[in-house]
Amino acid sequence: MSRKYKFHNPEGVYFVSFAVQGWVDVFTRNQYKDILLESLVYCQHSKGLEIFAWCIMTNHVHMIVRATKTDQLPEILRDFKKFTSKSIFKAIESNERESRKEWLLKQFITESGHRFWRADNRPVELWSNKVIKEKLNYIHFNPVEEGLVFNPEDYVYSSAANYACGKGLIEVTLLS
Repeated sequence: MSRKYKFHNPEGVYFVSFAVQGWVDVFTRNQYKDILLESLVYCQHSKGLEIFAWCIMTNHVHMIVRATKTDQLPEILRDFKKFTSKSIFKAIESNERESRKEWLLKQFITESGHRFWRADNRPVELWSNKVIKEKLNYIHFNPVEEGLVFNPEDYVYSSAANYACGKGLIEVTLLS
């Protein structure tokens, strides 16, 4: 069994990245991104998730995080993904303005039921300042690379604004 992409250090700071099943562009609507944000805030306040950086793209999420309470990071992410998948399914089903509703819901049907998120989180423990800076830049420049904005801090659904001006959509612990 590979040791790559596993949570080995319970107190470690990790870069995690997880994608929508089939890399479907679900997060083109703010309503669905806001579900993720509300759940992240809940995990911060109730589960001890410390967030250093984050970015919600159209079909995947990147974060630098760690667990600060008794809940372990894999369990926090499991619960986050389980809750958000159910909430996003409900939001898609009840969204009268969702032109892709039937198509979207079909994309997540699997042999074992419905699956919104891919199973992996691809955790990478951040063990040096150099690696932390690389991952932080990767997260914040992802929307720039995709052509969504010219400057990282202009992308609303990211922590880049927290680093640029001290205020973003959710609170983060700034990495120095």
